[in-house]
Amino acid sequence: MLAKVFSCAVIGVDGVLVEVEVDVGAGQPGIIVVGLPDAAVQESKERVRAAIRNSGGRIPHGRVTVNLAPADIKKAGPTYDMPIAVGMLLSSHQILSDLDDALLVGEMSLDGVLRHTPGIISMVSVAAERGMKRAFVPAVDAQEAALVSGIAVYPVRNLAELVQHLHGVAPIAPLETVTSIAAFEETGPLVDFADIRGQEHVKRGMEVAAAGAHNLIMSGPPGAGKTLLARSMPSILPAMSLEEALEVTRIYSVKGLLPNERPLVTTRPFRSPHHTTSHAGLVGGGTWPQPGEISLAHRGVLFLDELPEFSTQTLEVLRQPLEDKLVTLARASGTITFPANVSLVAAMNPCPCGFFGDMTRVCTCSSSAVTRYQKRISGPLLDRIDIHLDVPRVDYEQLADRRSAEPSECVRRRVEVARQTQARRFAGTELRTNADMGPGEIQQFVQLDATGEQLMATAVRQLALSARAYHRVLKLSRTIADLEGSAGVEARHLAEALQYRPRQLEA
Repeated sequence: MLAKVFSCAVIGVDGVLVEVEVDVGAGQPGIIVVGLPDAAVQESKERVRAAIRNSGGRIPHGRVTVNLAPADIKKAGPTYDMPIAVGMLLSSHQILSDLDDALLVGEMSLDGVLRHTPGIISMVSVAAERGMKRAFVPAVDAQEAALVSGIAVYPVRNLAELVQHLHGVAPIAPLETVTSIAAFEETGPLVDFADIRGQEHVKRGMEVAAAGAHNLIMSGPPGAGKTLLARSMPSILPAMSLEEALEVTRIYSVKGLLPNERPLVTTRPFRSPHHTTSHAGLVGGGTWPQPGEISLAHRGVLFLDELPEFSTQTLEVLRQPLEDKLVTLARASGTITFPANVSLVAAMNPCPCGFFGDMTRVCTCSSSAVTRYQKRISGPLLDRIDIHLDVPRVDYEQLADRRSAEPSECVRRRVEVARQTQARRFAGTELRTNADMGPGEIQQFVQLDATGEQLMATAVRQLALSARAYHRVLKLSRTIADLEGSAGVEARHLAEALQYRPRQLEA
């Protein structure tokens, strides 16, 4: 008899429904799996055989053929253990149930217990989109699956429990759909602006960057506080919406980084890869492409410390994701995209010894060494960074000052108001922040008066701004105006945005 159930594969961060067909026919007893399975799927027949036997079932007598369709999609991992086992039980009449509207996913141990399966939220999401009504998932992943609305999620602990549910002997209660992130909100230790002495102009630049999700780079001598400032960035970022939290959770789920006890990522990511990270580790890749650090920082911050120490190849692969907000990986089997809407925060020394331009320590680098060091970061990459900040040494008076600086909470409130202004402005579109604007939106929402036009014309000539830099200055000025609560972009907003453009240092 032929039986059909539905499972799911994950391509990139998106689910693709897989039809699992099981046929028991005459011939030498055995299980054959076809449909482009990898080694883990081929091994599933041994796990399924033991799980059925140890759960009180019987192995169908005859030749069992399992087809995973569509056959042109590579099937990887142990996700198909449960659907194969259920298909075998259906085809041998040990289960009499209609599962045409159900999704089944999960790895099984030899005693039939279901184990954690990465990418559950992507799988259940595509099932809900395709009109399925039920999803049977491992109990350890059920809270994650319940984040998807429009489908009933049943937590299954083992194969025997699922069989009893399908027979109506011991029904499993479905979980309620999660509609708010309040139950999953977490607070951790964050670096507060109030704990950082001095560097007020840098804090202002970071506030602007947080308000519009702009890219930022800091340059200064060792010990000036660049890393500490960067690590304080999450403390001024606004809370994520449920939609943003689900986007980030899907990425972490596919990557296998989602803790079972906390199935929803509610805090904006802060990723800080080491400078020895390869370009595949940064943007993603591998035989089975997985998200890289830039995708793991989606809707959050990607911090690259000691930026010139990253390899040239690694830095150059950042150019397209920073522009398109997506990572596109082309393979012989097809093209995969990962989301990568991040705020880049980078830090660097001005020269190899770190003291070029410092007022206290003498730089020991030759002019050629300084030039070579600074040229490790290409012009096109720097052109994609909106805010360039010099971070000078903090003097003793500032370090010893006992007065409290403005806390992050106050800055965060201003950032949230600016983000709410942008949300109203871009309502009905896919845009979220000013940094997402393209030339069309800039022309619509950033209109300069006569003084601003004259100032911008002068800046383009004197600073030799490229077309990209011109648009980035306008987006930045729009964010500065939003922080001030101004409906229009005025000359003073434009002047501050221009102050954040890079200045060439003479060696």
